[in-house]
Amino acid sequence: MQLHTLKATHRGRRGRRIGRGGKRGTYSGKGVKGQKSRAGAKIRPAIRDYIKSIPKLRGEEFPALPGREKIQILHLADLRAAFSEGSLVTPKTLVTAGLLISAKDAVKLLADGEPPEKLVVRGVAVSHSAREKIVQRGGKVE
Repeated sequence: MQLHTLKATHRGRRGRRIGRGGKRGTYSGKGVKGQKSRAGAKIRPAIRDYIKSIPKLRGEEFPALPGREKIQILHLADLRAAFSEGSLVTPKTLVTAGLLISAKDAVKLLADGEPPEKLVVRGVAVSHSAREKIVQRGGKVE
């Protein structure tokens, strides 16, 4: 029997791995202390906390910003230029007059300017003061 022919019955213990998992020694490239040196260290993006603090951006209580319906605003002065006395104003007639791109768009009439006489408005949102002006001139809002 010679020393080099002997087989160990128990394998030798490996050297201790410093820095959990070996390679790169004591701190494994993580430095000393602090949030980023700990196990499972993840620093969340700052924008996430910002979004959580603003209900509008989250979509709570408000429609989502990207898909929110945009209301087109028309003034009574615009109607005066496009419609004659006693005309009917609907989303379709607004498209044919060139004041709207699509009849599906949401529209609201505001009271800037004077409307034509005896104007009939149907299927269009109208502000309170614009409604008063139309009725004063003998028109009606349906």
